[in-house]
Amino acid sequence: MQHVEVTHRYAVPPQAVWDVYTDHARWSEWAGTPGSKLVVEGSPDRNGVGAVRGFAGGMREKVLEFEPPKRMTYTVVGGFFPVRDHLGEVTFAEDGEGTRVVWRCRFEPKIPGTGALMQRFITFFFTRGLRGLEKRGFSR
Repeated sequence: MQHVEVTHRYAVPPQAVWDVYTDHARWSEWAGTPGSKLVVEGSPDRNGVGAVRGFAGGMREKVLEFEPPKRMTYTVVGGFFPVRDHLGEVTFAEDGEGTRVVWRCRFEPKIPGTGALMQRFITFFFTRGLRGLEKRGFSR
């Protein structure tokens, strides 16, 4: 099993970061994920449990747990992504006068011997995404 964990801090309250991060249809604006959209709405929150976010290339992720503004979990449910048994978790915690976000996941590579490569790729993606939130007006 491979693990990835990336942490980033923002000088705004958790709710402000949560609201942008969990707006799945607008990920293209900050996360570097072209074609982001909300494929299936969750319930009772449209971005909550059961929501499926989609990206260009056909990858789909489903929200499993949604605890505003503290935590959400998700898993990959479709498209080409060379991992299996993927579980992602994002936590949002007060950190002084700001927010500490921890984005982590665990997975098994589908192709033997590619675990370290996938781990580096996902770490890069998580880091770029969390830094991209600052484009939305957040600062450290």
